[in-house]
Amino acid sequence: MKTIITSKNAPAPIGPYSHAVLKGNTLFISGQVAKHPTTGELILSDAKKETKQVMENLKGILTDAGMDFTNVCKSTIFLTDMDNFVAVNEVYGSYFTGDYPARETVQVSKLPLNVNVEISVIAIK
Repeated sequence: MKTIITSKNAPAPIGPYSHAVLKGNTLFISGQVAKHPTTGELILSDAKKETKQVMENLKGILTDAGMDFTNVCKSTIFLTDMDNFVAVNEVYGSYFTGDYPARETVQVSKLPLNVNVEISVIAIK
């Protein structure tokens, strides 16, 4: 059995997917972009601000599932420009306390809504 997690602390999905799916004690969170959950505004002014909004969206979903970033075991970061890696990495890293999850960062040619950063995570309770 799986439980669908829907959060008011993250922007509504733009397609046929859920914010997250909880299966047993494992939470699979769909890729999040820098869209503000209440205003719908896309935050694209710079890589740090964009990444902060992405991480806040992930935080909202984790919170609604009864978890936080200490539960994150795996993440995937998609960038449209690897030149933003340092800025994204700085903000991303600030959400963890040293026990960093496994991760890969890949450059892609395009992301939904023409954003520059998308991040998905897997967390275990």
